[in-house]
Amino acid sequence: MKIYAHRGYSGAYPENTMLAFQKAHSAGCDGIELDVQLTKDGEVVIIHDETVDRTTDCTGRVYDYTLEELKTCNAAAHWKDGKTKLTIPTFEEYCAWVASTDLITNIELKTGVIYYPELEAKTLAFVKRYHLEHRVLFSSFNHLSLSAIKKLDAAMPCGALVPETGLVNAGYCAHSFGFEYYHPAYCTVDKAAVDECHRYQVGINVWTVNSMQALEDCYAWGCDGIFTNYPEVCVAYVKAKQQ
Repeated sequence: MKIYAHRGYSGAYPENTMLAFQKAHSAGCDGIELDVQLTKDGEVVIIHDETVDRTTDCTGRVYDYTLEELKTCNAAAHWKDGKTKLTIPTFEEYCAWVASTDLITNIELKTGVIYYPELEAKTLAFVKRYHLEHRVLFSSFNHLSLSAIKKLDAAMPCGALVPETGLVNAGYCAHSFGFEYYHPAYCTVDKAAVDECHRYQVGINVWTVNSMQALEDCYAWGCDGIFTNYPEVCVAYVKAKQQ
């Protein structure tokens, strides 16, 4: 079972920052999950919310900022005493770093609320520029974005994200649309759901696994991967089970 650090090591460090990604790598995780959006001037940046309000000292929508303007926001403004200064990373900045590691990257295309023109093509271009094709998978709540990725490169692995309502017959659905993975919330998963996905050769990666009960269940059910804010704990658990 692969351990993906959800927005980096977000349980202890500011989410979707280079610090959180670097700490996740140090924790020994298999991969990192991150979110991409576009700035006003069409640059691919890593941030979860469509606005900067929750995670920075600025306000407003990501796509109303140019990259230069966005770089003035402090992505660590609400961490500890607020004195640490971290910028919102560009996706290229991340790619340049992760290329020197063996990490897998789950790239979530944040097109479910705002559809960003060319986000899929621009993101995939960076993946290929840094030769990361065999160490990435794409996911999105907007499954049309995954179809767009498949049109650009049919070999790119894609995971269908679904909300906390879940999806019955998810393995059949993902297989039918050519998606290699199903990404459900833990609260909607059981052994039968995992087995149904595997019958169709569809992998299942579960979010967001932050309790020991959820971790133990996902491992026992045979999930292919989990997304967690606490990668160090999960890595230690899986290693102990495999001894």
